Amino acid sequence: ASVDIKSLTAGAREGEVTEISSGKKSFKQRLSLWIRGNLFVPDPRVTWLRPSVRFLCKYLKEHPVDVIVTTGPPQSMHLIGEKVHAKTGIPWIADFRDPWTQMYYLKHLPLTRCSWNKLYRQESRVLGSCTAILTVTPLMKAEFEKASGRPVELITNGFDTDDYKAPAAVPGEFCLVHTGLFSADGNPLVLWKVLSELSASMPELREKLRICLAGRTDVGIKEAIAAAGLEACTTDMGYLSHADAVALQRSAALLLLPLRQDPQYKPILPGKLFEYLASGVQILGIGQTDGAMAQVLSESGAGVTADWDDAATVRNTILAAWERFCSGTPFPPGKGVEAYSRKALTARLAALLEKVTRNGQEESA
Repeated sequence: ASVDIKSLTAGAREGEVTEISSGKKSFKQRLSLWIRGNLFVPDPRVTWLRPSVRFLCKYLKEHPVDVIVTTGPPQSMHLIGEKVHAKTGIPWIADFRDPWTQMYYLKHLPLTRCSWNKLYRQESRVLGSCTAILTVTPLMKAEFEKASGRPVELITNGFDTDDYKAPAAVPGEFCLVHTGLFSADGNPLVLWKVLSELSASMPELREKLRICLAGRTDVGIKEAIAAAGLEACTTDMGYLSHADAVALQRSAALLLLPLRQDPQYKPILPGKLFEYLASGVQILGIGQTDGAMAQVLSESGAGVTADWDDAATVRNTILAAWERFCSGTPFPPGKGVEAYSRKALTARLAALLEKVTRNGQEESA
């Protein structure tokens, strides 16, 4: 059984990147959300649980392994790992790429008290029974340590250095670039307002300004750009290959990284942050100034985070980027960015796997 997720956005305008939290919903959408939230706990992949456990227990008898790693979301993967670990005794790492019960969109699902309690019980069981807990941001590490009372390992997402070996193109325009999904609840209205004001007061900037949007961009964001008088200097590039997206990032004067406007997004690091870091271009983050992204940008010196209504920081960051563009001065490289390379992160994961395997062998001896 499955839920048709597309039905949740039925009736949306063409071009909308619709979120669970956005807009008034039809009866069909509300019913679909109720079914998703209360019949499929923790998520629609829970239907994989029994057949996956049967298959894996049989498979592992014939193909033994040293460690099991489950990665969620979907969090149902951890429920599979829990049962396989219990039946086989193989050490098990539960890898959390996002929060579980603290995930920002859960509050927009019409969950019953029974469903909430079930989510908390599932999370508690997994955190208590796995051999090791792994997550991807410092704030999520703190949250899971608080929930579990156990130490939690931290290995972030990262980037592939091979993607950034080619020399960056020299831009002829003052390009502000956003790549990837650009959803309605991440619309940085303060940015469009500041750019509109600067364009009006600085004709030379307006002449060179180019806003490049690569990936899927919500129609509401395009409308906000047009309302700010910036439509003529905006290029909606649609989907690009990964190589072309990387080349676009490296040609930018400034990379744009607005987060979702939700307090519970605070501990999350968007995957594109790490590619942005690898590009060597300054990053303008817009979101919680005490969040995980702000911490990385501050510690690395790779960018600035402005709050959602902080026009002064947005303006100053754009003007500094404009001065560098005019003078041909490169942005100084960030500190410690190489720690986010996949080579470095893979070495840390290998060390964790060896530790868990060694401890498992000692316990079974």
